[in-house]
This record gives sequence, structure tokens and C-alpha cells, in this order.
Amino acid sequence: MSVRGKDGLGGRAAIAGIGATEFSKDSGRSELRLAVEAVRAALDDAGLTPGDVDGLVTFTMDTSPEITVAQACGMGELSFFSRIHYGGGAACATVQQAALAVAAGVAEVVVCYRAFNERSGRRFGSGVQHREPSAEGAALGWALPFGLLTPASWVAMAAQRYLHTYGLTPEAFGHVAVVDRGYAATNPAAYFHGRPITLADHAASRWIVEPLRLLDCCQETDGGQAIVVTTPERARDLRRPPVVIAAAAQGAGRGQEQMTSFYRDDLTGLPEMDVVARQLWRTSGLTPADVDVAILYDHFTPFVLMQLEEFGFCGKGEAADFVAGDSLPVNTHGGQLGEAYLHGMNGIAEGVRQLRGTAVNQVPGAEQVLVTAGTGVPTSGLVLAADG
Repeated sequence: MSVRGKDGLGGRAAIAGIGATEFSKDSGRSELRLAVEAVRAALDDAGLTPGDVDGLVTFTMDTSPEITVAQACGMGELSFFSRIHYGGGAACATVQQAALAVAAGVAEVVVCYRAFNERSGRRFGSGVQHREPSAEGAALGWALPFGLLTPASWVAMAAQRYLHTYGLTPEAFGHVAVVDRGYAATNPAAYFHGRPITLADHAASRWIVEPLRLLDCCQETDGGQAIVVTTPERARDLRRPPVVIAAAAQGAGRGQEQMTSFYRDDLTGLPEMDVVARQLWRTSGLTPADVDVAILYDHFTPFVLMQLEEFGFCGKGEAADFVAGDSLPVNTHGGQLGEAYLHGMNGIAEGVRQLRGTAVNQVPGAEQVLVTAGTGVPTSGLVLAADG
């Protein structure tokens, strides 16, 4: 293990602004325009201008390069630009990269962004259509000939093993879907606003890849989201109350692959998220009991249960009962199942709103929020805290 103690990043950067486009199924505009709209909205939220920005961070999968976004937004010189790999696993790591740059003095105002037409354009759920020769492609080659062609099929392998090991039925996953859609139903920004579901609805939804039903799988979304990161000192002089980045971490487990880590000894957990969890707890000094809200990456419901267990909120195989018992507010914006699939970036924004006290489904007195990024892939996470 590379990190055995508390790191020095906690508390040295803060989120000062958040901004997003509308979440839709057909944006009618380019991904670059979506990125620019989200970045400008985040800067306006913070009370900053494009000229204040000297750093940008995005995903390797984003089609809008940092320099192009800078030019289109009217920014000046950049002293820092970076990209994070592994799809949704990059979400919280973009904020970590920005925080590292700010803490080191490499940049003072860094904007993290993600924008795509994931419904009207390239649909990730359609699976592997074409892949250039690469080491990652070779790893996928062990699974594709057996019909494991889509993210749902890759997750289904681990989900089936989880149910078998703990003597559960697919209803265990339904609790996550019901909770997420319940919060989405009261969130005007959510695609599924006004449309809650029941366990019966979950059980009646069609199979995608057993044991995953349609309502276990996140939606596809067009849109953009941006996050502004700066120093806590500067953030305190801006328009909104700062949200402190109390801890940030990335993690890849032993035997890690991109969603096809089937050769590990145990398929019932998420070792990469365990790496993240240990470092977040070390650096923040918190325990699961200190968390007021958890925003957990929910591209597929089984991995929400496994995350709760990896972070120590409950024992192995107990997460379904934990969720059903409403033991912790989870995905209060509706998650990617209910609000929008923005590769997890909209979850970070919800964490910020909870700490500002401006969330639609506000948790009273929220002071500590856990946010996670994509699961089944090398991943990342954040602990966000109210200032002071």
C-alpha cells in the first residue's frame, strides 16, 4: 500500500462555485457549448470571471480540451491543466487534482468540468463498439467473447456473486433505486422529478442482465457540470460560503481492471473503494458515524451497497437493510439513477449544496459529506466539510 498515514492535502483547498446546464436527453448543442455554459455558471456562482481562472481539470473521456474551453470562455493564461482517466472514477479526482494545484501554489483558481451528449450522442451503455489496440483492450478481450459486452453485463457478474454469498434476492438492489428515485421526485432539476418508484415497480421492470433490472441501471444524460476550486482564504471573500475539501483520495486495488476485475479472490466487494475509504478516514480524522450525508456513485445499484460496506457504514451483506432502514441520507439529489448521469460530477455539486444549506432535500445541520466516484474502475472520493 502506497499511503499509510494522513496526507497533507486536507483543508488546503475549498470549493467556491458550482454550475450546471439543464439535464436532458437531447441538448441540441455541442459538448463544447455545454462545457462552456457549465463553467461560466460555476464562475458566476462563485462571483469570479473567466479572467480569474488559471487552471482547468477534466476527464480523459471529455471531448472539450482544456485550452479550447479556456478560449471559448474568454480565459487568459493557464498555469495548470490536467485530465483524469477511468471514466466515472475520475469525478472526485478532478477536484483532488485541482486541490493539489491550489495547495502547491501552481494555480489559484481551478475549474473542474465534465460535459457530454451521452444520450443524444455516444451512449456508454451500448457497450464496446470499437476499441483501438491497447492493454485495456487486451484485458477486455478475456470477457467480450463470452458476451460480456456492456457495463451492465460486467457489473452483473459481481452482483450475482454478492447475492449468492449473502443469501439475498434482487430486491436488495431495489432499496437503492427506491431511495434515489424518491429524492429525485422532489428535485426540480432531476429528469425523474415527480416520478418516485416502489419496490414493486423495481421488481416489475425488465431484466437487462440478470440480476440487474432496468431500474438498477442509471439513465443516460446530456449536460455539463463544473466545480470551482481555490484556496480557503480566497473562497471566504467570494459570493458563496466556502466548502472545505477535508480529504481527497484516489484508489486502485490489487488485480484492478476496468470493470472486469473478475480474477480477484472475492467479487463481493470493491477493493479500489476500500483504498479510497482508508485514506479519506485517515486524512479527515472522521469515522462513518461523523458523516451527515453520503453521495455515492450509483451507475448500478449493487455497487452502492458494496460502497456502504467498504466505508464501514455497515457489515458485509448488510447494506440493503441499512438503506431500507433510512440509516443515512444517501444521494439526496436523486443520484445518477434519478437526477442525471454526469459521470458523478453532479454528485459533488449536491455535496456542496448540502453544506451550504441550499439543497432541495436539505439535511438539517449537515456539516460532513462523503462523495464517491465511479465504482468497478480505479476510483476516487472526497470528504467535504462546512467552513469553520
